[in-house]
Amino acid sequence: MLEGSLVEHVYALEACNQRGGRMLSLIDLLDAGTVDLPLAAYLAAAMRHGASLLVGARPGGAGKTAVMCALLNFLPNATMIQAVGSRAVLDLADHDPHPGATCYLAHEIGDGLYYAYLWGDEARDFFALAARGHTIATNLHADTLEETRDQLCLENGVAPAHLAAVTLKVYLHVDHADRWAWKRRVSYVYESDGAQDRLLWRWDRRGAFERQAVESVIVSPVEEHEYSKLLAALRRRNMRHIEDVRRALLEV
Repeated sequence: MLEGSLVEHVYALEACNQRGGRMLSLIDLLDAGTVDLPLAAYLAAAMRHGASLLVGARPGGAGKTAVMCALLNFLPNATMIQAVGSRAVLDLADHDPHPGATCYLAHEIGDGLYYAYLWGDEARDFFALAARGHTIATNLHADTLEETRDQLCLENGVAPAHLAAVTLKVYLHVDHADRWAWKRRVSYVYESDGAQDRLLWRWDRRGAFERQAVESVIVSPVEEHEYSKLLAALRRRNMRHIEDVRRALLEV
């Protein structure tokens, strides 16, 4: 049962891979400096609670999908991932009697004829799922929460309350100083209580990830400490493939 669940989970994440190579894990992102250990522990704990997730960065190739999938790897053990590859998936999700049992995944919010890309009516219905208690995950080309609201609420007609129902909004900054090796970092993390987004973490552009004054409403300090220990242990053991990280979670 464990292996069957693991294979399905990893397959769903690998299906997001548009650039080839190995899908990155949260351990890889730690080593790359995309996150530090306290921020990684918070994000892992939040995802284990079944948080909905949106990852934003304006430039293509910034690593939105890599970060999204590294975090989706921490979904609850029993949560299945279902790509929204057709209108039929949204229609079925609308009648799903078990919110949280499935994470509905849009590969991107974008106006393109690509698999699991959503725009317009489908984007509106997708975010409405979050307002009804379902877990959703996606990424889009936006650097800030304000750009996200403009793109989703103004361009696509997503209800502001439905966007607010997405628990985590994670934004990336890409440093182009070295043209041979872009440096990607999580620049802002917003957490929503279902009604209001609050800035919880920010990168200060001097190299530090700063916890803001607001306390988390979904993750306790004890949970953050436990996931910090788990991630540190996986790092020491060089367990960085997404299937290795997921297996460790399933076996806890």
